[in-house]
Amino acid sequence: MRAATFFDGEEWREGVVEVVDGRVRVRDEMPDDALPRLEGLVTGAFTDHHVHLQLVDVSPLAQSVLGRVVDLGANPAVVARLAAHHNSGHAVDAGAATPPSGAPAPGSTTIGPELVPDPAVGGPAIEYAGAFLTAPGGYPSDREWAPDGSVRELNDAAQAAEAVAEMADAGAHCIKVASNTVAGPVFGDELIRTVVDLAAARGLPVVAHAEGPGEAQRLAGLGVASLAHAPFTERLDDDEVARQAASVAWISTIAIHDRPTRDAVIDNVRRFHAAGGTVLYGTDMGNGPTPVGLNPAEIAALQEAGVTGTALLRTLAPGDARAADARLLLLPGAAPADADPRAARLLSPDDLKV
Repeated sequence: MRAATFFDGEEWREGVVEVVDGRVRVRDEMPDDALPRLEGLVTGAFTDHHVHLQLVDVSPLAQSVLGRVVDLGANPAVVARLAAHHNSGHAVDAGAATPPSGAPAPGSTTIGPELVPDPAVGGPAIEYAGAFLTAPGGYPSDREWAPDGSVRELNDAAQAAEAVAEMADAGAHCIKVASNTVAGPVFGDELIRTVVDLAAARGLPVVAHAEGPGEAQRLAGLGVASLAHAPFTERLDDDEVARQAASVAWISTIAIHDRPTRDAVIDNVRRFHAAGGTVLYGTDMGNGPTPVGLNPAEIAALQEAGVTGTALLRTLAPGDARAADARLLLLPGAAPADADPRAARLLSPDDLKV
């Protein structure tokens, strides 16, 4: 048992860490002065709010510092099977067609090698949107990387109702809409509102890929809950940033961009964060050679955009360290001001040995 400073998802607190049934747990109580102190800071594991599990070898996630990942575009049956097996604590059996050496080929309907968590530290929970909802011929229906069954092309409200029901019945936690005018046709305003309403009736928020001049502004005004990418097509004016800060969340995905696009995204995020907007850490894992785990480049980009300190931790959305099923991390440093998420590692029972 050790005294420790821990993060509850919103603020830093003092408590006690101990091993219970082979796993480290945090108790929210003031430690006795005589209790030895854990060297470092404790937080729940982080969330990546934008991943594509069918495009990566998922096995490294088991030992990563992520406690939750949100898949924003996959074959719903495949990702639901992965989540059902993993979230219930079982090893994944996603099909023998995938070679154990790496990620599945583009268009595959299987997930890569097994995601097998260590019982002492648990593994990341998997949430998902299911398939991309897009206009006929719209993004990403023509992309080779889009797995089979990962896109639903919708013509009207009736097809939208069928698609939203399909994703909800598959266990989706949100609905993903693709609206990319650079790559093809997109939904009109009425159909976007219809999808938002249908999703809301199922208790599901809508996450939108908004790309092309004016698309981030349009989608944000039509009731989506979040943008899958911080706006990158153009620099938003201050009034628009303020409007979006009051109505939608932005998933960062800054590091996927090269300059000068990256500079525009950082400028947008800096002003959005300063206006009180909700920025969520997300990497678009699977978009190129991104790390399967925490992405240091994304952390650095958020810091460049002024998201630092406790605000950065909130953006990483760690769970409450006191939760019974919390996957816990240890950050080097004696005080919260020293906390650097890039240096985090899984906290294990061995860390509590005197």
